[in-house]
Amino acid sequence: MSKPVEFSSFYNVLNAVRQGQTEKKTELEAILKAYKSLEKCDSFLDELGQIFIGVGIKELYIYSGTEDIQSIGSIDADGWEAMAKEKKADLPPYLANSMITFAKENQIPKKISEKWSVSRREVNKNIMPMARYICEGILDAIE
Repeated sequence: MSKPVEFSSFYNVLNAVRQGQTEKKTELEAILKAYKSLEKCDSFLDELGQIFIGVGIKELYIYSGTEDIQSIGSIDADGWEAMAKEKKADLPPYLANSMITFAKENQIPKKISEKWSVSRREVNKNIMPMARYICEGILDAIE
């Protein structure tokens, strides 16, 4: 059984940037770069989570039209509602679906299965729950 994955340190840095701690922006960028490289993964779930964080943040920037986390964090309910109408989707399902679509289009289950010697079925079984988990973490950190 693999050890539990958690990304609280990432979410804490993301939240700090949202709150205006500009010195944390460099740390956030470094974490995202490390996650993109996938060099420090402890398990297949950790790798899946790191991939989904990268996709989630990229899609958050696209959805909101800015890469400024502090600005994103200051968007009010009316602003989010207007974006949802424009995008024809609320942010949570938009992010989660983007992660799931990315995984399918880039054969992530196959790659992770081969790398970690775990069945593709096991990887597929964890895609939706991991997308939800990462999505919730990102949303909690920016609210």
